[in-house]
This record gives sequence, C-alpha cells and structure tokens, in this order.
Amino acid sequence: LHGWLGSWELWRDTIEVLGREFRTYALDFFGFGDSGVVLNDRPRANDMASFTVPTYVEMVYQFMERLGIRKAPLIGHSMGGTVSLSTAIRYPEKVVKVCVIGSPINGSSLNLLLKLSGNPTLASLFWLFGGRGLTLFLRGYSYLIAKDGRAMSRMITNDVSKISVESFFQSIGTLRQTDLRPDLGAITMPTLGMYGKRDIIVRPSEHKTLQSGVPHARIEWFPDAGHFIMMDSPERFITTLRGWLHNT
Repeated sequence: LHGWLGSWELWRDTIEVLGREFRTYALDFFGFGDSGVVLNDRPRANDMASFTVPTYVEMVYQFMERLGIRKAPLIGHSMGGTVSLSTAIRYPEKVVKVCVIGSPINGSSLNLLLKLSGNPTLASLFWLFGGRGLTLFLRGYSYLIAKDGRAMSRMITNDVSKISVESFFQSIGTLRQTDLRPDLGAITMPTLGMYGKRDIIVRPSEHKTLQSGVPHARIEWFPDAGHFIMMDSPERFITTLRGWLHNT
C-alpha cells in the first residue's frame, strides 16, 4: 500500500523480486495513481468522502474480498502503513502479518509542512497555475527526502500529475488526525516496522510508538535511509522484507 501523493509504482522493483516467490498485489488508493485519473475525469459529489484513512481501510477489505484473497500479509509505506495497521485492527481475520515503512502511528508525527497541507486554503495555493507550484516545489524537495533525488523527482512528479486538490488536502488531513495508539493492543499478528534515521517526513521516533503499543513488533532501523527506505537502502530493504515474509 503506497503513501500520500504516491501510487503502486513505488512498489515496481519490490514486486519484481517478491513476485518470483509470492503472488503480489498493489492498488492505488482513491484519488491517487490511476484511480486519481478516473476520479478527476469523472468527478462525483461524494468523491471528497473517499479520501480518508477509514475509507482506504474499507477499500483494502473490499479489494481482498472481490479478488477472493481470504487473508494475506499487508505491507505499507507511510500512509499506506497506517492503513495497513488500521486494517489489521479493523479486520484481523484478513491480515496474516503487517509491515510498515516510515509510517505515522500518531498523526502529530508528520512534519509541519504535511500538517499544513491538510488546510484547504494552503492546498489551493499549491494548485495555482494548474498545480505547477506544487510540482515545482516537490521537484526540489525530492532531493531532500531521498538519496536519488532525480529518480524521486521523476516518480513524484508523475504521481502528483494524477491527483486533485481534494484528494491532496483531505487525505493528509485525515492522516494528521489519525492516532492508532489506543488500538494497537488489538494487533496480535507478526508485525515489522522499518524506519530511517534520516526521515524528515515522519518522525523516526515513531518506531518507539509502534513498539510500545505492539511489544512483539520487530523493528528494523536504517541509519542511512530517509522516508523512502526501499529507494535509499534497496538491498537491505528487500532482504529484510523477504526474510520476514518467509519466517513463520
């Protein structure tokens, strides 16, 4: 499950490796990736109600039901990890294991810029000139959030081109308001948390929040990685994830 502003494309390299041994699925949340294109082309009055963490939890559940996936491990990056944990809490019978990568447990752990992005007025300012202001900003910001700034810039520019102002501010707004701490005790399945010391999007100390609420959680610390661990430390990331999936 991808993070805010992202899409399933984030997982292309991961799927190429894991797909040799596992059947893998990666969906686009409502308002993002290819689903964002559909929503933008066909706006509906209730679209804005779709861009929330609880709605994405239901989306994952319905996705699994429609495809006949009785239960499976969930792997989520950033907001996608928050959705993964929320799904494990809401539908534990569907989740075998849950892995989160740089994910906020408490929305207050988001950096100030992301918190402000949940404000409709500020979001509208980003969308001045057809979203060019946001795109230009993110192109520069990409070099701060990933080691390979050029690759990150290409990916995030492509993903942002497919979203709307509504999906932009409402999704981050609901993520900011999310606090899973009171419900973490309900998570009994194997849990893995990967966090990068250089993460400037979500406070790296969220790994402590996860382990405090889920004492059996395994924490993998990446001192040389930021928010996008799969891009900053790809070999260790995939080795860790693959080993965890095989470990029963």
